[in-house]
Amino acid sequence: MALAVTRTFGLLPRLGSCVCRTRRLILNRTHRRSVVSCIDPSLGLTDEQKEFQKVAFDFAANEMAPHMAEWDEKEIFPVDTMRSAAQLGFGGIYVRPDVGGSGLTRLDTSVIFEALSTGCVSTTAYMSIHNMCAWMIDTFGNDEQRHKYCPALCTMEKFASYCLTEPGSGSDAASLLTTAKLEGDHYILNGSKAFISGGGDTDVYVVMCRTGGKGAKGISCLVVEKGAPGLSFGKKEKKVGWNSQPTRAVIFEDCAVPVASRLGEEGQGFNIAMKGLNGGRINIASCSLGAAHACVLLARDHLRVRKQFGEPLSNSQFLQFRLAEMATKLVASRLMVRQAAAALQEDRDDAVSLCSMAKLFATDECFRICNQALQMHGGYGYLKDYAVQQFVRDIRVHQILEGTNEVMRMIVSRNLLMDQ
Repeated sequence: MALAVTRTFGLLPRLGSCVCRTRRLILNRTHRRSVVSCIDPSLGLTDEQKEFQKVAFDFAANEMAPHMAEWDEKEIFPVDTMRSAAQLGFGGIYVRPDVGGSGLTRLDTSVIFEALSTGCVSTTAYMSIHNMCAWMIDTFGNDEQRHKYCPALCTMEKFASYCLTEPGSGSDAASLLTTAKLEGDHYILNGSKAFISGGGDTDVYVVMCRTGGKGAKGISCLVVEKGAPGLSFGKKEKKVGWNSQPTRAVIFEDCAVPVASRLGEEGQGFNIAMKGLNGGRINIASCSLGAAHACVLLARDHLRVRKQFGEPLSNSQFLQFRLAEMATKLVASRLMVRQAAAALQEDRDDAVSLCSMAKLFATDECFRICNQALQMHGGYGYLKDYAVQQFVRDIRVHQILEGTNEVMRMIVSRNLLMDQ
């Protein structure tokens, strides 16, 4: 069964005197039934996983892809579309069902985010962050906190943002300076967070702050609601990609937050943040997989229709080899991400390293795939009428966020060099 994403690309290469204005990106699950594509993302999945993968692909095709370019150009945060996705269970994918979540596994989640990203990477990436925040509250919150926040997050009636990075602490997250001083039954927050996805437009902020001394053990986690006195936001950042989600600084000036809004115990915040990021790395790698999958198919279709020197580009062995390399890297990345997702679900000892390896490998290789697809389009690939350039712009940041790929290398090497 073939699932199609239809997108208007504007002027495409002339085939004789015909100017094509619409193109189809075919996302195959069984590729014309009789032949299974070597990059088929449903290979190895259970029947149940194939079903919700199909739901996600259909949603990407019908509700996201037709608007992807407009959301990017006009910097629209597509609230209604995301709430429609939440009706399918995509607002709290790995949140427990008793508070409205879907209760699916990390592998299921990876499959869903990969499929959704073929429709719009930027929007799916925000949804992955929202899911991570909902999971953190579900996992580390008490029953009162879980039932207070999670139902509205799972329906996306309310949206969440993750607040760890600061202007002076990016990769060195344990050096964060935002303080939360206990005064009676409230914490008084002072400081600021940088590069916060959804900042200003979201309702719930999962904030890492310093309640104790220096280092990781002095960090706690608070849930701050929009409208809290002393909470404000910086200007909306102008970005290369990820334009369907706003990014702002989140600023705390004597912001009073009830002690009842703390997740876990004092000093547990850094551990909560890192556990959230392990899943976040799988999620963002999965978004890269979706972009790369879409770009392989865009490149394939372009090679078939574009003629140079009297024949289709698909007849060039050099380009055939490039396409084969792209497909191979895509499948290798997918296998690595899914292995890491399974390890995280099973809480294995090697899960942290495997998540870091998967994030490092998949985001690097998938960016190269998308960039190569743009190159194969020649000058057309550099036009905003073509989706390939947006995939390139949207996934470039995946090598930076959720822990830079340099930090991923540090995590993996430390694991290898540990005393056994």
